[in-house]
Amino acid sequence: MGMKHYPPEFKADAVALYRSRPGTTVAAVAADLGVHPETLRSWIRAAGKGSNANSTQPAGPDSSLEAENEALRKEVAELKQEREILRRAAKYFAGRDELVSRFQFVADHRSAFGAKRLCTVLGLSRSGFYRWLAAAPARAARAESDARLATQIRAVHAESDGTYGAPRVTAELRSTGVVVNHKRIERVMRTVGIVGLHLRRRHRTTIPDPTAPRVADRIGRDFTAKVPNSRYVGDITYLPVAGSKPLYLATVIDLCSRRLAGWAIADHMRAELVIDALAAAERTRGSLRGSTFHSDHGTQYTSKAFADACTAAGVTRSMSAVGSSADNAAAEAFNASFKRETLQGQKHWPTARQARLDTFRWANRYNTRRRHSHLGQLSPTSYETALTTRPTTLTQAA
Repeated sequence: MGMKHYPPEFKADAVALYRSRPGTTVAAVAADLGVHPETLRSWIRAAGKGSNANSTQPAGPDSSLEAENEALRKEVAELKQEREILRRAAKYFAGRDELVSRFQFVADHRSAFGAKRLCTVLGLSRSGFYRWLAAAPARAARAESDARLATQIRAVHAESDGTYGAPRVTAELRSTGVVVNHKRIERVMRTVGIVGLHLRRRHRTTIPDPTAPRVADRIGRDFTAKVPNSRYVGDITYLPVAGSKPLYLATVIDLCSRRLAGWAIADHMRAELVIDALAAAERTRGSLRGSTFHSDHGTQYTSKAFADACTAAGVTRSMSAVGSSADNAAAEAFNASFKRETLQGQKHWPTARQARLDTFRWANRYNTRRRHSHLGQLSPTSYETALTTRPTTLTQAA
């Protein structure tokens, strides 16, 4: 609690303190000294009268009040300005009040309010803002470079029928001499809204025959091979056609190069379908003798007709466990990629002819051009060609 009676020295010092701080208020000085504002104001008035007793100018108490009023007006003006800054900022950010947006706001409005004032109101470091401002040319150059890269990405993505994601786009650009990091490709694709295709729900085509003879699993989920033409997997996938009965695609896929060595398409799932696919692979390779062919327990693959075809071709059969898709994962993955990249989100083909044509086009592109993550982003035929430069060449597995 302040004193009730103040000595003259205290009063004089209080008045001197107030007069030594231009722009301050009586209330602020009084609070510092622990006296009532009106008490300090009366001392100031008395000191003003005393100092002007012999002056020809009227003393009057209004000078100190005017100074206080001026300070109050200044404070009100600052508050109004702060409110206007925050109002504009709220409209400017529109839900994206990240640091970069705040720096940009300061840059866009500093001519109206000044960078110092804006940084203070928005709680920003002025040195941080000026560092960000100094880096503007580098950001502009990076944005221009990203725009050029986005154009290249769009071209690759379009050429792949809109199927390639970041890994394959990266590989394709690198093959043309573009030096680029895959993380940058991912960032630019995400920024411009380019995405690869994703998996669709598969249609069940495997119908096992419980009375068929058992065939051993010679693959054991090891979907690899050291040389081409030694181990194959195959499956049947369903091709939906609008307003018509579906088509079915049977495949024979090389586990070394992932090449689609043989395939057949028909409007039925009889054993002839898989036999035709095996025959196509035999024509591609010249001979399949000594190789292993792995499939599920569908009735087409357990049929005597298919078993006889494998025997005639010199192929050893291998079968996965009943009901286990993981035991034929390589063929399942191929089917998923085929459906995803040909239908591209559609539920069916408009006609059977279009389904056949799309299958023909995709199968050939898959072998010769489509990059495969399992092959280090090479196409199957490019991978087989690369193998010929190694000591181990494309040999028969006899």
